[in-house]
Amino acid sequence: MSAALVAGLLAGYGIAMPVGAVATWLVGLTARTSPRVGVFAALGVATADGLYALVSVVGGASLAPLIAPIATPLRWVSAAVLLVLACRGAAAALAGYRKGLTGGGSQREPATSGRAYVGFLGVTLLNPVTVVYFTALVLAAPGGAVSRGWEKAGFVLAAFVASASWQLLLVGGGALLGRALTGPRGRLCTALVSSAVVLGLAVRSVLPAP
Repeated sequence: MSAALVAGLLAGYGIAMPVGAVATWLVGLTARTSPRVGVFAALGVATADGLYALVSVVGGASLAPLIAPIATPLRWVSAAVLLVLACRGAAAALAGYRKGLTGGGSQREPATSGRAYVGFLGVTLLNPVTVVYFTALVLAAPGGAVSRGWEKAGFVLAAFVASASWQLLLVGGGALLGRALTGPRGRLCTALVSSAVVLGLAVRSVLPAP
């Protein structure tokens, strides 16, 4: 069981730690809204990673050939969703900034915890590389470390915990950033920089490798 837990923790951190468009958006969203919204968004990402870990231990080697034909379309859909989110975030930040200058209300981007959870869950599920990654690790586990039912459960739980802990660390960074940039201009700059980075990463994700 300990070997399965260690394998799950390593797998969860391995898939969560590379900073991509979703991680950048998570930090920016937390800075612009609230830690509560950021926490729910982080749990959405971790839930997707946990679901893919579950699928990988249940499906095994038969999954990779099924996912390969739709991997490219899913990447395009994911990039499109991220582009929309980035544009909406920038537009909401600009509108909020103008309202703040005219005394028309708060400059914070409107968001709810439930919408943040569902949104980040959906975007993360659009990444088929995750399930291929988990499947490869499960099949490569030494000595059949993830072969029995309780070992599979331990692997999935550990992967979820690892992903959640890393995403929550990013949320903490976003909350600190939000407190540091408390003025309208600071939050506007945070939103625009975050949106620009997400746009760049989304476009890069669908470009062919050099």
